[in-house]
Amino acid sequence: MLRVILRAVFVSTLATGAYAQGTVSDTRSTNESGEAVETILSSPESPVPNESTAPKLTADHAKFKKLKGPFETGPDVTKACLSCHTEAGKQVTRSIHWTWETINPATGQTLGKKTVLNAFCGNLATNEPRCTSCHAGYGWDETASFDFTDETKIDCLACHDTTGDYVKWPTEAGHPLYEPRNQAGLNSPYAKSLIVEEPDGTLTHLPPDLARVAANVGRPTSANCGNCHFYGGGGDNVKHGDLSSALLEASPHVDVHMSTEGAGMVCVDCHVGNRHEWPGSRYHGTISDTSHQRPGMRNTDILACNSCHTSTPHKALSVIGGKLNDHTDRVACQTCHIPEFAKGGVATKTWWDWSTAGKLKDGKPYAEEDENGRHTYLSIKGDFRWGEDVVPDYEFWDGIVEYTLLGDKIDPLGIVGINRIGGGPGQPGSVIFPFKRMLGKQAYDAVNEYLIQSNVYGPEGDTALWSNYNWDKALKAGMAGSGVPYSGEFAFVDTEMWWPTTHMVAPANEALKCGACHAKDGRLANLAGFYLPGRDGFALTDRIGLWLLALALGGIILHAGLRIVSRRRDNREG
Repeated sequence: MLRVILRAVFVSTLATGAYAQGTVSDTRSTNESGEAVETILSSPESPVPNESTAPKLTADHAKFKKLKGPFETGPDVTKACLSCHTEAGKQVTRSIHWTWETINPATGQTLGKKTVLNAFCGNLATNEPRCTSCHAGYGWDETASFDFTDETKIDCLACHDTTGDYVKWPTEAGHPLYEPRNQAGLNSPYAKSLIVEEPDGTLTHLPPDLARVAANVGRPTSANCGNCHFYGGGGDNVKHGDLSSALLEASPHVDVHMSTEGAGMVCVDCHVGNRHEWPGSRYHGTISDTSHQRPGMRNTDILACNSCHTSTPHKALSVIGGKLNDHTDRVACQTCHIPEFAKGGVATKTWWDWSTAGKLKDGKPYAEEDENGRHTYLSIKGDFRWGEDVVPDYEFWDGIVEYTLLGDKIDPLGIVGINRIGGGPGQPGSVIFPFKRMLGKQAYDAVNEYLIQSNVYGPEGDTALWSNYNWDKALKAGMAGSGVPYSGEFAFVDTEMWWPTTHMVAPANEALKCGACHAKDGRLANLAGFYLPGRDGFALTDRIGLWLLALALGGIILHAGLRIVSRRRDNREG
């Protein structure tokens, strides 16, 4: 009883702390004319659509003379920002958003976009101007010459624009447009207000007004984060599967946290920033938050579901709730609460075969599409498969991820893991976790037997695959300067890459029920190494159990029969 009372007091304290934070919080948004406005949240029960519980702003940036411009380039804006935010530059240059590099504390591997190979566009090296369109800076067009200490190259606007007008151009090494750009197709994402349809059907993309954007900076929105994280790998939801533009106007079904009909949260409500560092990483996962926290307060260095929901989130006084709480040390919250990903009508790539790239028709590149208008083949990228409302793959995971890096030996006769997840049914700290398992085929050195880099982007020269459709030249250029020998002979190998699924959380009434897993043909049918009631059985114990059940039923029937006979006898004697 004492434990129940203490728990009730603790939960009440959490709620009181959260409410107290909500009453003084506000958000930054834009009105119909695009001007920045402050919106104060009166309480957690009355959230403003598409807004968040941000700290109250103490400055109107539109009043700062230094931000009135005109600005010719993004770095000019950054210089103005740093003149007041004197420590921000140092903080950003230490962050993974800037370095694209991190050391995995469990494996010692140096990881990050700068280093790893992936199952999508492959690698950063030799493709910098295209890949770094999602870097938190300007001008990273060659890794060897980019100055990572130059704070004026930081892009403040990518994360802090609230107008929706600021978008980096995909081939300008992190810069936005500074002059109008006309082309046949639409660049996505891009502000609709800055797109002009010409009489010939082409589209002119206008550059953003940097002074207007600088005057309307604020707390990062989901759109800011999504400009890069939703569109990684070459398109909307291509890479992660659980991060797409569908989250910007999500229904509760798509994501109960981010829906305005749900919690109305944005990315940084969970990924709480501290000195320009954010918790949460696919390079080193957090299974459970074991840090000590004050009631109602978040530890900004770590992120897991129980950071907010605790490790016993279900109603402990109910039979089902108590049993569900018993699962949290072996089953991740996401396993039950994200029944599928790629929701909201935005599909994700599930298979990418690079080996077929480079084919031409009548000497020209070509494309093929499915009935939904999604590419199933591109000469520059190969064959694809897509999936919507995808049921995750389930594996035991302890948060450790190890990557196959450039130069690591592989077995080309099997499926090569671009990354490998740690954990198992008998290993401490491992839980059943949902994943997107990305499959495909990638190039490897047929003599030295390791995965190799390719040069895919480059409008100048004759080595880029996307311009010349020649694998031999693309691979030689990709490996040049890598420090890893290349034999010059290549082939393609089957690969897989594991992506933890942590977004697109369903409402409680859509969470998986017991029978979804505790069944012979359930979701965990292929997850081996442990006993799962309802799925597994042992012939001897099952037989004993059936005999005991039969004996019990027989005893009940015999007892009932004796009672009936005894009552009839008593009635006759009476």
